[in-house]
Amino acid sequence: MRKSWGVAIGAIAVAGAVLAPATAWAAPAQPGATASDTTTVFSVDSGALTITAPESANLGSGDPGTTITGNLGAVTVTDSRALLTASWTTTVSASDFTTGGGTPAETIPASDVGYDPGSITTTGTITATGTPITLAGTPAPVVTGSAGVGNNTASWNPAVAVAVPASAVAGTYTATITHSVS
Repeated sequence: MRKSWGVAIGAIAVAGAVLAPATAWAAPAQPGATASDTTTVFSVDSGALTITAPESANLGSGDPGTTITGNLGAVTVTDSRALLTASWTTTVSASDFTTGGGTPAETIPASDVGYDPGSITTTGTITATGTPITLAGTPAPVVTGSAGVGNNTASWNPAVAVAVPASAVAGTYTATITHSVS
């Protein structure tokens, strides 16, 4: 019986020796040691929602009774508001196209003009959807941005198609096309 107790005590001693180093290697507490936490912050700036469009565009020329089509140039919405859920809507309106003294024979109404945003290029996280419209003096939605996160941009080069009435007189016609975003 002595032999079996001896083996059991030896096994316990070996197990204790194997387990003991785990506690033996713990770093001893240093007298007077302390810890200090630093709360660290920074800010992500929020900007504005803006739209830019070319200052001028030349659509070309054509005869009365035809359609003159050309591109305005890049229109860009920049959303720097850094929002968790960003969305925006762009609208377009136009004055009538006039030449000379702007008499009825020298006027092509905005309602004779189509605006098609075509393909839209984006950066950041935003879903941009365009809708072709007929221009008018009152703003109409043309491109919407949805499901945005953080800063984003959307750009397009709209095609403008002017249905020139058969009764139009010769001249250089001018109008103002206004883009807005909100």
